[in-house]
Order: sequence, then structure tokens, then C-alpha cells
Amino acid sequence: MLRPDKFEKALILIFLLTLPLSNPWVRGDGVGYYAYARAILIEHRLDFQKDWLAANSSYRMGRVDSEGHLLPSQYTSTGHLDNHFSIGPAMLWFPFLLIAHGFVHLDHALGGHIAADGFSFPYTLAMALATALYGFLALWISFQLAKKYVPEKWAFLSTLGIWFASSLPVYMYFNPSWSHAQSAFAAGLFLWYWDRTRPERAWTQWVILGLMAGLMMDVYYVNAILLLIPLSESIARYWNGIKSNELAAVTRLFFKNILFTLVMAIAFLPTLIAKRIIYGSALNFGYGGLWNFASPALLKVCLSSEHGLFSWTPILALAVIGLFFLRRHDKFLSLYSIAAFAAYLYTIGCYLDWAGVSSFGNRFFVSLTPLFILGLAAFFERMSLSLRERPANILAISTTSLLIVWNLGLIFQWGTHLIPARGPISWRTAAYNQVAVVPEKVFQTLEAYLTGRGRLMNHIEQQDLQQLRQQDQNHPNPPPGKGNE
Repeated sequence: MLRPDKFEKALILIFLLTLPLSNPWVRGDGVGYYAYARAILIEHRLDFQKDWLAANSSYRMGRVDSEGHLLPSQYTSTGHLDNHFSIGPAMLWFPFLLIAHGFVHLDHALGGHIAADGFSFPYTLAMALATALYGFLALWISFQLAKKYVPEKWAFLSTLGIWFASSLPVYMYFNPSWSHAQSAFAAGLFLWYWDRTRPERAWTQWVILGLMAGLMMDVYYVNAILLLIPLSESIARYWNGIKSNELAAVTRLFFKNILFTLVMAIAFLPTLIAKRIIYGSALNFGYGGLWNFASPALLKVCLSSEHGLFSWTPILALAVIGLFFLRRHDKFLSLYSIAAFAAYLYTIGCYLDWAGVSSFGNRFFVSLTPLFILGLAAFFERMSLSLRERPANILAISTTSLLIVWNLGLIFQWGTHLIPARGPISWRTAAYNQVAVVPEKVFQTLEAYLTGRGRLMNHIEQQDLQQLRQQDQNHPNPPPGKGNE
């Protein structure tokens, strides 16, 4: 087994130092994701009533009446609660929650009284640490993929940049019950293995890739867009095989593709079964009526002050540009990656809740973390080829550092409601806060986060609830969507 080099050791050390930032709470969309794991582990069926009733106040709005009863509108035709969230994150959390469950039962055997209900601290801590680990694995895998094509120092710098200057840290540490860090892991695993087996993929490797593809979609449905990459690869090989009259190779690839599709469908069965139970149809994912494929909001998704991808996390603009520069090393990987990003952008643009409602930046794109790290590394390399080594190093490090500082400050503003969690923000206010407010409050708030997190989280939740009620008063008829998060 190879020993980690200096860059890998640095990544591990940074992860361990940031692990105390993991926030063991279940909130917002995370209620729906976590409910699958808790219901299966504790209730032994897809019964989410306790999860909905125990949820944070903003999540319960519109779902629970003034007397604390679930509204009839929350139930589907099968009598189950309308849980449109994916089951994949629960699948990834489950081994960790089993360990927590065992610990709780051991505590009971020793005379303790920790509640074995899936809500108590051991369970939420296990979930939060698991999410942080999956987020780190997404970064680690992406770093390994990037350094295959560009010098390791640029792969390392790009990994740090995406780690702390994108939306990922919010969903890796602060909101761990959401699906995005796990989605980045599943997508990264799929892309890394696809790239590793590109030269000549054996039958067994197609099976493994199919399992990874199914898991990737179990975790986050939109990740199906990434299937464009192996599809494009196969189409190119079909074309080359037909042109060179290698019909045996074409036939063999066709049956490998069939095998891949069958295995992927099997791996996707947990989602299909869950949807069949909840909605009465395996193909009803609970998002009907929330799409407009004729008029995607592409510019808004990219540049809006309401959680625009590039306006909130500008480092991703450099990463997307870098995907074009990747052509220097592998023109097909560059082309496939650009096509996948474009298709993903189009799909999110067609979603009526493209801004993610309560979102830091455009959180839907966290799934593309491996492509962003690969592209940013290629961008840095291209910059180094245009300048002398020392100026290139200084420019790359200083740019990344500035974008990280800006992003962490914006995360602080978003998390403490100095800027609205929902809707558009004022960039003038955000810029003023970065200079005049954040430096003054950040250390005191960080201390409270590390030493009195429960009180701080309750205060933030009350602030969020107050802002949400104010927005409801100003906009009594909001556009159609799935909840307040």
C-alpha cells in the first residue's frame, strides 16, 4: 500500500482539524433525507410522522396545523407522508447509525437512559460525522482524478479551493442532513472509476460501474445527467468500430452496455421501491409540475443574486473555464465534462425552484465537485504555462485564498442571517458586511458554535423563522415548490 505524499497528508490533516465544525442537527430538507434512515432503523417501515412532528419550526410550517397535527394534504394516496427526497443518503448513513444504535443499547445495558429513538445525540452525531467523511472522500477522490492529468500541486490547490470556496462546506459541515456532500461522493466515485477503466473496461468492471451509477442516482436523482459521460464514450466507440469494420468489438460493447444498464437498474431499486410504497408508482418521484423544459432560467442560475452559481461562488467560473483547457491532456474527457456540465445546467434551469429556496449558492451543483476540481486544476496549469513559475504560483495561491476568504465570510453572513437565506440579496450590503461586520462578529460566533452550539442553533432557527414569516407576509402567494427549504 502506497504511503500518502505531502499533499495527501495535508488534506487528511485539514479534514481532521475541521471535523469539530460538524453540526449534528437535522433541519430543513434534511428532515426528509434523514427520515428514511430513522424510519427503517427505528420504525421498521416508511413511517415519517415522528420525523415531521419533531422537525424544526420552518420545516413544519405548512405541514402541521396550530394544534400540532399533520395536515391531511401531507399524505399521499397510499396513506404515507409525501417524502419526495431521495433514499440514497440514508443508505450511506445507515452503517454509521447502526453503530450509534448499538452504542445506545449498550448504554441501556449499563443503566443509561439515552433515547433509542433515532433523534438523540449519538444518532445525529453519527450522521454528521458520516456526512463530513463522505464530503472528504469526494474531495480525496477528485484530487486523485485531477492529479492524473495535471501537476499535483495544482490538483491540491484546486481541491482546497473547491473545498472552501464553493457551496460544499455548508453541506459537508453545517447542514449535514442534506444530500449534497454524499452526492459529491457518489458522483466522484462513479467518475473516478469510469476514468480508471476507460482503456478497456472488462465485464466485471462494467458491473461495478453500474452499481456505482445506481448508487449515484439513489443519492441524487439529477446525477443521472452524468450518465452522458459513459454514453458519449460508448457512442464514440460504436462509431469508430463501425468505421473500422470491427463488428465483433461493437457487438461486445453493446452487450456490456446492456449489462451496465441492468445492474444500474438493480442498484436503483431502493429508490423505485420506496417511491412505489409512498406514491403508489415506482416512477412517481414526487416532483410533478415543478419543471419547465421549454424555458430554462440559465442566466439566473448562473448570475442571479438569488443563489446564482457563479455570482455566489465565483471560483466555479474558473473551474468551468478550466474544463476547456483540459483538452490539452484529453480532448474527449474535456468534451464529455463540458457536455455534462451544460446538460446539468440546463436541467437545473428547468426546475422551478432552481434557486434552491434556502440555499447557500446554488447547492444543486455540489454534485459536480469532481468536475470542478478537475477543471480548476486545469485552469491553474494553463495559467502557469502563460506566466513564469513564481508569478503563476503567487497569482494562483492569492486568487484561491481571496476567494476562500470571501466565501467563508459569505457563509457566515448566510448562516447568521446577515443576508437573507431565501430570495435575492443585496451585494452592496453583503460587501459592506464582509468588511465591517464579519471581522467583528466571526470569532465570538465561532466560539459559541464550538462551545454552545445548541443555543446558537436555536437562535439561528428563530431568526430564520422570523425572516420566513416576514417573507410570507410580503409574498402571501409564493410560487409552487416543495416546502420552505
